[in-house]
Amino acid sequence: MKKLFVFIALLAAMTLTGCAKKTPYDYSEFRASKPASILVLPAENKSPDIKAAHSFASLVTLPLAESGYYVFPVAVVEETFKQNGLTNATDIRSVPTAKLHEIFNADAALYIDISDYGTKYMIVDSETRVSATARLVDLRSGKQIWSGSATASDNEGNNNNQSLLGMLVAAAVNQIASNITDKAHDVAAITSARLLMAEGDGDILPGPRAKAAKL
Repeated sequence: MKKLFVFIALLAAMTLTGCAKKTPYDYSEFRASKPASILVLPAENKSPDIKAAHSFASLVTLPLAESGYYVFPVAVVEETFKQNGLTNATDIRSVPTAKLHEIFNADAALYIDISDYGTKYMIVDSETRVSATARLVDLRSGKQIWSGSATASDNEGNNNNQSLLGMLVAAAVNQIASNITDKAHDVAAITSARLLMAEGDGDILPGPRAKAAKL
């Protein structure tokens, strides 16, 4: 009987957990900060593709601007760091937030980490995947005011009802096409939009230049 009560209790707990609503994202620090301008720092690349950081960095301005923020030109920011002897993303991240604010007069800085970038060839398939995380830090207070993550793949929604030979051929063709056209850059654009567009709970809030901004 005791075992039965334990089983029922566990089942009830699992049911309640499954029915529990997702906790809304806490935007209190973000709303208190009210950033209008964002400094995008060079991305930290943890993928094996050396092109990942520059590729992803070139794609973040559009979604941030569409979300209502002024974004410091990425190329100008990189050149400014270069002129000061900083070319490595890790070294740039060590610069104090107060110093970044003093140099650029930006309200917030965006720190990006890329974990996946590129095409992986598997036995019967190939996939181009780009995954990234980001955190937004208020340069005036040094506080983190937002963080998020996103991923995208060219295999989303694929229905592989093919023969084994057909799947092998398709994978080989996809791999060749990815190497020629740098498909990862196109997938990265989707990841960037998912990560930095102000579209729903957990996403970055709309900035002051967005239509009907609600900071």
